[in-house]
Amino acid sequence: MRFYLIGAGVINRTHAEAIYKLDGEETVEIKAADPNPAALAGFLERFPEAEGYADAGAMLAEPPREDDIVIVGTPPFTHFPLSSMALASGRHVLCEKPLVMNRAEAEALLAAAQAHRRLLGCCSVRFLDVPKTEEVKQLLNDGTLGDVYKISFVFRGQRGRPGVEYQPESRWFLDRAKSAGGIVMDWGPYDVAVLNDLLQPQRIEVAAAWTSKPETDIDPTDTVYDIEGHVGAMLKFVRDDGRSVWVQYERASCTHGEPHAFVEIEGTKGAVKWSPYFETDRVLVKTDRGGEVEAKEREVPYEGPIGYMDHPVHLFRRKVKGLASSAIVNEQAVFNFLQLLAIYESAESGRPVRLGRNAHA
Repeated sequence: MRFYLIGAGVINRTHAEAIYKLDGEETVEIKAADPNPAALAGFLERFPEAEGYADAGAMLAEPPREDDIVIVGTPPFTHFPLSSMALASGRHVLCEKPLVMNRAEAEALLAAAQAHRRLLGCCSVRFLDVPKTEEVKQLLNDGTLGDVYKISFVFRGQRGRPGVEYQPESRWFLDRAKSAGGIVMDWGPYDVAVLNDLLQPQRIEVAAAWTSKPETDIDPTDTVYDIEGHVGAMLKFVRDDGRSVWVQYERASCTHGEPHAFVEIEGTKGAVKWSPYFETDRVLVKTDRGGEVEAKEREVPYEGPIGYMDHPVHLFRRKVKGLASSAIVNEQAVFNFLQLLAIYESAESGRPVRLGRNAHA
């Protein structure tokens, strides 16, 4: 199986490590392209079996095979042209998050994938198929919680801005024209992926939203810095059976308030609290017994050689092979991306924004 990596930086080095963990492949070939000689040399030093190119077009010029996969691991403003080129070469494309920059690019990429009969995937699947969240999904669907009506989904960090505290050398994170946005586009793709996997909505509504840019003494002044660091929204997810679940959503990579992580699903018969991410492996279920709250708690660790960062490659490869997979591809990838844009639209307009699965058609 052949993998074509566009970009030889940190994220595609992570993808290369995931590729070498794949089971069931007789041979695996990795090719990487990057116009930065230092980045490419560093990649090839780490993965000497790989083949290097200075130009992605030259790398993709050879005839495609049915299961070739291109991984786009470059800044967001390059995702659309590079993914378009990769699809046109006859290959499946797995793109880093956020998928693209805007609605027009998302719709054009989906059309290209459909025209070439290829899969277009997004790397926002890192936290899917995790045991603790699969257990929560079971509780949600087997009636233990009753009729689910509300989810609190809150992650507030005081300092963790890409381009400032994290990877400060990558200033493109701070420029909306290059990054597509701030915390909404950085962690929002994961949040939407988890929520949609749990609720399987047919449509959503951003009832209200806001964004803010908290200031600090080390805010850069020598570069464009126009992205949000704090966002909040009230979201309504409408499920297949017509029932609605309200989601209280908040994310911050910078806030002067208290840091806080809290994820809880509430239903008419019970509630469950956990974290889909790194904070804890604890799953806490609360129900009623004899008119009193009964709490049951257990640890559900994620063990084994395949980790969170391996999921994009492993799930997408399964999808390409026609196997059962939670990979987010094509229409679902676009639907998820449009939900992020809807948060911005509601915050900027002050009005609700409604989005259905066929809103991109």
